[in-house]
This record gives sequence, structure tokens and C-alpha cells, in this order.
Amino acid sequence: MPLNHYQQEVGPSLADASPGKMPDVALLEGRYCSVEHLTVAEHYEDILDFYFTNQILSDWTYMYADPFESEEAVRQCLEDYEQSQNPYFFAIRDKASGKVLGTFSLMAITPKNRSVEMGRVILAPALQKTRAATEAQYLLMKYVFEDLNYRRYEWKCDSLNRPSANAAMRLGFTYEGRFRNHAIYKGRSRDTDWFSIIESEWPALKKRFENWLDPENFDEKGQQKHSLRDC
Repeated sequence: MPLNHYQQEVGPSLADASPGKMPDVALLEGRYCSVEHLTVAEHYEDILDFYFTNQILSDWTYMYADPFESEEAVRQCLEDYEQSQNPYFFAIRDKASGKVLGTFSLMAITPKNRSVEMGRVILAPALQKTRAATEAQYLLMKYVFEDLNYRRYEWKCDSLNRPSANAAMRLGFTYEGRFRNHAIYKGRSRDTDWFSIIESEWPALKKRFENWLDPENFDEKGQQKHSLRDC
């Protein structure tokens, strides 16, 4: 650990301490999905299906937002999402069906510290636990580390939201700890679990994603041969 001229331990100096960029991408193209900057004109009809028409109410338990009560409420929400720069919202288009089946965002964007959070994840049942869902996360991670030049990628969730925590760990995030009484939402107290990936971990994690997403990793029934953790 380096010492300053007072003989105090300090963090390592950075070769590049410049700020990161703000997200501004329109399209990230993958094999199984595309990640597209969310717009009402392009995405409203598909998103309406899993946000309202066939929404699963339990999907909103751990979200700050409540379930939608009308088509107009969905449209207004998506108009706000389209204009927002922080968070910056994306739609996930499944290439097999051609439909948008999910949304997520880059949020808590802090260019000065080159830190950003993945959040606001809502996936239709047809997208959950699919190659396209995993590839969407990979595409956005790659964009964060390689295009925006960020050092830290965060995932946070209610400590009681085990599916979210399990998803984070499967995707390669490291559990960092729990912030007790971190938030109040929906009249409830929330302890928040924090996870992260840092830039030094990205090259090895990137290789794991690429190995897992390779068509050769799936049998004729579409079942994985090796888990993401084992790739």
C-alpha cells in the first residue's frame, strides 16, 4: 500500500483519473437479443403487454414503483423513461420472436467516480432464464466497461429479494454487504444488499459470458452444457 509524505496509507494512484462518459447508445446488437434505447414510438406496444395487459403483480413487490393501473399510465411512464438521462432506460428485444420482452436501466450514473448501477429490471416470463436475458446483461456490461470506461458496476436489491440476489451472483457480481434501514418504500423498511463488478474482473468475466453464450454450449434441446459459473 503506498504511503503519502505523512506516512499514511493511501489508495493507489490511477493512470487515468478522467471521468467516464454518460450513456448515449441507441443499439447494442447481440446474437440472441438487441438492447435498444427505450422510446415510446418503438417499444410501447410490446412493453404494454408485460407492464399492464398481462403484468404479473408480484413482479412489482420489490420495485419502488407500483403496478400500472391503465394503459395511459404505462405511456406516461415510458415517456418519462425516454426523456431520462439518469437513469438511462433500455428495451430488450428477443430476436427469436422479434418482440420487446424486457426493460432495464443504467442508474446512479456517476461519471466522476466512473461508477454506475444496473437496475429497474422487468422481464416478461418469456424472457426469464433465457440466453437472450443473459446476453442482454452481457451487452450492457461490455458497454459500461469498454465504451463508457467505468470502473465499478453495481447491483442493489432489497435484502429479502432472493431472486434478484441470486441473479446478481450468477452474473458474476460480488456480494459486498448490507445497508440496514437503507430505505423506506411502500410503507416498509428496506435493508439493501450491495453487489459489484469492478474493471479488473471484467476480462475474465467477459470470457465466461462469451463461452456460455456460444451455441456450442447448448444441446439440441437448448439446454446448457456448462453453467455460466463453470465456463
